[in-house]
Amino acid sequence: MEELPLELRILKSFHGHLGPYVVLGYKMGRMAREKFPEKIYANVYTGNKPPLSCLVDGIQMSSSCTLGKGNITVNKGSFAMANFMDEVGNKMVVELKKEMREKVDREMAKEGEEERSLELFLMDNSQLFDVTQTAVNRPTQTLTGRR
Repeated sequence: MEELPLELRILKSFHGHLGPYVVLGYKMGRMAREKFPEKIYANVYTGNKPPLSCLVDGIQMSSSCTLGKGNITVNKGSFAMANFMDEVGNKMVVELKKEMREKVDREMAKEGEEERSLELFLMDNSQLFDVTQTAVNRPTQTLTGRR
């Protein structure tokens, strides 16, 4: 196997191993951070049971949404999905595509998990995720002339 990129070595050190769901969460959080570079909040719908809940660690690592700061919430459920919001209410929902979730779950095993995780890391986000974005409508300002 080729050497892991630095960011995956750091993620592995943080999480304790490098499995597919922590990598997918990392990619989700990185996409959200690019969209919302300032203040950001996350709601994750994995529940707290591994391996799916490993998404949470990946999201924390890349988005700067952390349990300690209180800007991430882990909700009951078993969805590979997270909602990200900025402070004015713009929203991005990132969900692992159904066929990718089935593939990951089918191929989940300790043996070869780093290789599979690296493959996921190198895949284009459009192959992995369905992304929906909504923007808050702001009232337009009218300019008035001086009297």
